[in-house]
Amino acid sequence: MRRVSAVHQAASLLLRYPGPEWAGRLAAVTAATAELPGEEAALLRSFCDKVAAESPMDFAARYITTFDRSRRRTLHLTYFTDGDTRRRGESLLRWRSLYVDNGWQPPDDELPDFLPLALEFAARCPEAGRAALQEHRAALELLRMALTDYDSPYAEVLSAVCRTLPGASPADRAAALRMARSGPPTETVGLLPFLSRPPGSASPIEGTPR
Repeated sequence: MRRVSAVHQAASLLLRYPGPEWAGRLAAVTAATAELPGEEAALLRSFCDKVAAESPMDFAARYITTFDRSRRRTLHLTYFTDGDTRRRGESLLRWRSLYVDNGWQPPDDELPDFLPLALEFAARCPEAGRAALQEHRAALELLRMALTDYDSPYAEVLSAVCRTLPGASPADRAAALRMARSGPPTETVGLLPFLSRPPGSASPIEGTPR
């Protein structure tokens, strides 16, 4: 349990904008995961090793290009399930209510479905946080695949996160999209309704540009 929380906290730090304190964050994650067992920690250390030599300015520019200029690579989880629809507002409210109901006040300057926030919440409130991540498993897997296709080192961070969740990852993007349409396995349903669209209808991100 503590190992998974450590992975979620480390991934939260790595997926935030790499500002002036970026080198310190990399060092902290490397140190915190040095003695953690498992493939998840190894993936996080591999990411840190790969990007450590890049200048903070160059890596900040890469971050913006990676996450802010592609709908398929957004860090906002509800976009993968709700797209730019009115339903997304309800999903965002459910995320915020989840945080508040568990005694955690998220910052006001970021949407509550921002993945680094969701991961920090999962580290602080493991039971509720991991259930929420599992209910958005399809979004996480689609983001992981998009980052892999983009040849981004951030794919290793998403792979580490997905490995902390129960069940196997979908084999390909088509399988992840089917998961998004049908929702998570029935035993994990109940914390955050995943989708209200009927089975077989188009995913909000299907066919969107990279």
